[in-house]
Amino acid sequence: SDVYKRQVLARTRDPHLCREFTQAQLEANSPVCTTSTEAHEFLISARGALADAAERSGLVVVASGTPVLGDPSAARLTEEARYAAIAGHFGALRDAHVVCGCHVHVGIPDRACAVRASDHLRRWLPFLTALSANSPFHESRDTGHASWRTITWTRLPSAGPPPLLRTLEEHDRAVRALARSGAILDPHMVYWDVRLSDHLPTLEIRVGDVAATAEEALLSTLLTRGLAARALVDVQLDRPAPAIPGRTLRAALWRAARDGLEGEVPDPLSGDLVPGHRAADRLLSAAVPGLTPDDAEVAAGLMERVHVAGSGAARQRRAYERRRNPADVVDMLAAQTREGLPT
Repeated sequence: SDVYKRQVLARTRDPHLCREFTQAQLEANSPVCTTSTEAHEFLISARGALADAAERSGLVVVASGTPVLGDPSAARLTEEARYAAIAGHFGALRDAHVVCGCHVHVGIPDRACAVRASDHLRRWLPFLTALSANSPFHESRDTGHASWRTITWTRLPSAGPPPLLRTLEEHDRAVRALARSGAILDPHMVYWDVRLSDHLPTLEIRVGDVAATAEEALLSTLLTRGLAARALVDVQLDRPAPAIPGRTLRAALWRAARDGLEGEVPDPLSGDLVPGHRAADRLLSAAVPGLTPDDAEVAAGLMERVHVAGSGAARQRRAYERRRNPADVVDMLAAQTREGLPT
């Protein structure tokens, strides 16, 4: 209940932890980080604080893109006028909000530059989706998708890959069109996988499931930062972004969400199907030039650990297969949320 969630947040005494759309969700907002060490320390601290506070309330915290057990439609809304307005406007689509994602904000020089960087980042969205897949279960059954959160979330009319925008003027026209149609109630409901923040000087990349562990959250952060840094260089050099059609990108994102790291991922630029682990390595190679040598070394080490351990989705499925009991998946999720990536 909301009472329990308030207890958990009060016990953490951390201003970076806050409520979310339903009483089953919590959000962690990191401070601005400039190094991998800063980001990792926050992630470890926040997860540990939440796990400890939840335990004192007789609860557990699990990092999963979708709830493994229970009916998402039964999750009670957090008491906030905006959430009530969203639920009233979108009807049963409100259930699409009962998912958890990993959003990475990257500082940008200005909004016009951010729009052009977003165009360059579109190419990498299927690769990031596959790497972060951590939501194969829904209502106690395997959905056949490594990232069911992706499928659920893109039911919303303003969600999914961003259109190819080219200019800030075109971006603003697209947002106004969403508002006129009723697809959004406010600018914060522009749910594109890459979007300009409506309240921060950042470009927000939000394509991934919530990371299963602090280490995987850090890996996603470093890869996103490296890719964004390279995109900004491309913008400064006036290199045009690849004109990938929206239908091509949507199809690639679906396949990446279905297969995850252990399957095949379409490269939306070439059209080739790439084995998931090889796609992850391509992602790393593309990001490394945008990172410091120290952060590049950290990212490479974390990627190797993920290759060995398997994706979050694969680990959930392994936990289920032992006894074919979804409760075992929840137990595993609770343990790794606290303890981190298996070594």
